Amino acid sequence: MSSFIIHSSWLIPIYSLIGSVLTLPWSSGIIRHTGPRPAAYLNLLMITLAFIHSSFAFSIIWQHESEQLMFQWLQVAGLDFSLTIELSPISLGALGLVNGISLLAQFYALGYLERDWSLARFFGLMGIFEAALGGIALSDSLLLSYGLLEILTLSTYLLVGFWYAQPLVATAARDAFLTKRVGDIILLMGLVTLSSYGEGLTFSELTNWANSSNLTPLTATLLGISLIAGPTGKCAQFPLNLWLDEAMEGPTPAGIMRNSIVVSAGAYVLVKLQPVFTLSPVSSEILIILGSITAVGTSLMALAQIDIKRTLSHSTSAYLGLVFIAVGLGQVDIALLLVFTHAITKALLFMSAGAVILTTYNQNIMEMGGIWSRMPATTTSFITGAAGLVALLPLGMFWTFQRWFNGDWNIPIWLCAIVLFVNLLCAWNLTRVFRLVFLGSSQSKARRTPEVSWSIALPMITLTLTTLIASIVPIRWPFWLSTISPLTDKGITVVQWAIPLSVGSGIVGCFLGIISPLRRSWTRPTQFYLRFFQDLFAYDFYLNRFYEVTVVTTLERISCLIIWFDRYVVDGVVNLVSLATIFSGNILKYNVSGQSQFYILTILVGVSCLMWLVLGEKWGIIVNYWSSLIS
Repeated sequence: MSSFIIHSSWLIPIYSLIGSVLTLPWSSGIIRHTGPRPAAYLNLLMITLAFIHSSFAFSIIWQHESEQLMFQWLQVAGLDFSLTIELSPISLGALGLVNGISLLAQFYALGYLERDWSLARFFGLMGIFEAALGGIALSDSLLLSYGLLEILTLSTYLLVGFWYAQPLVATAARDAFLTKRVGDIILLMGLVTLSSYGEGLTFSELTNWANSSNLTPLTATLLGISLIAGPTGKCAQFPLNLWLDEAMEGPTPAGIMRNSIVVSAGAYVLVKLQPVFTLSPVSSEILIILGSITAVGTSLMALAQIDIKRTLSHSTSAYLGLVFIAVGLGQVDIALLLVFTHAITKALLFMSAGAVILTTYNQNIMEMGGIWSRMPATTTSFITGAAGLVALLPLGMFWTFQRWFNGDWNIPIWLCAIVLFVNLLCAWNLTRVFRLVFLGSSQSKARRTPEVSWSIALPMITLTLTTLIASIVPIRWPFWLSTISPLTDKGITVVQWAIPLSVGSGIVGCFLGIISPLRRSWTRPTQFYLRFFQDLFAYDFYLNRFYEVTVVTTLERISCLIIWFDRYVVDGVVNLVSLATIFSGNILKYNVSGQSQFYILTILVGVSCLMWLVLGEKWGIIVNYWSSLIS
């Protein structure tokens, strides 16, 4: 029985896909009299079966060896494309995390979107979304992972644009889709390059291939950069980080998945690609630079946001930036711990934020306040999620940082500074949001805020307990993935004070969030430098404007040049040929005299002109020669 559960685990992502197909009669409007809720129940049933199956498989795989299932797809002319599935504690654990959060998110969506007429369509899209995520968790093939990432990009576009009748939503969906496509196209280039060397289409083979590879430094660097581009877009890292902020226009249940699991899928693929980055120091340095810029920049952006979902989405990019740094340093165990702890706590924070939005019909934190006494479950969920995300209490992120800075790893000073900075600003931001939303006097839009229904409160309470229980998981996580062995020397100076400093940075951040003045939407600082920095952070360092001035303007100019060339050069040549044809045809029609000798003369003249054009001077020599012979 246990063997059957393990070997049938590759079918788990198909459960969600079946649920999506079953919603078609309701989402297409064939069945109307029952309403859309049966479609939601079918999806919930399938994701529940998937979660139960993955949970049993994960508990059993510890007593079994890791296995691979290979499905032959295409084999021609020495080209072998096989789709490989990996059944290991890591892959099944990732699948269980995906299914667990997906189950809670779907149950949450049942109450959050109960009055939406497109509820069946939403659950159908969520089924495709979850199937792609589950497939990425089990995939050991880079080719299969790329195809699933493309499905994930399409699903993101459809879910962000779920309320497509709103122009702002349609624009956000388009921008999110095109931004992620940039990274996907460059990733495809890396995939083609990797396959041209005969290896590398299976993640488990990358380590051996990297150890025996003889790539030139330039080729290794370009290959690493191209493989970084895909996860950069999926994890919302600089310079492709703005799509996650715009994606907040979609429904909150989809935002729960997007900020916890979708970005984690990109990081999961990045972790599996880590052996390729060891071939070039430049690739590792680029990972560290991108992660550092994103972690610092998005932490500052979050401080100036007034949309409750955007305040949380920017911190998602910040913590995924730490994942990029860990992968660049070769510390993939820490990267997986960061992904695990962040996914659970961020899902809980978004659930509480969605509960606030649903009861206040508002997302502006400046127009809220004083709702903690009326929404105790939501308040408890937000506090637990914030405590799990900030290394202040002995919860998930605290233990993750403790494993990172306990002396087993070579931690440079600059990394410690970045982690402390991100932790401080995250604590500051979450304390600011908590004060504006839950404490203080009630504003006009937050005076009638009853607690959410049980279908929304139950997932929040469940995830709150999970966050408290999951804090012990990082303590027992073994080091089995990193290619760089942990240090045996415990006398590293930089980590002796890292843990106390991380707790201290969380305390300082909370203190700054408590003492900083709360400015409502109708007040702005009068000092020029404060207003300058507020606008700089609130408008995301004007990255959108920068792209408009550089990339968008350049593409517009190039398109205008192409349009001009097509209109006046290409069309001009075509019109010239057509005019020449019409003109010559009108001239030749007057030569239809019925005299054969005139026809022969016309043919000779035409052939002579044609030969003169083709042969040039040689034709003149030939004509002169024959003329001399005739004379």
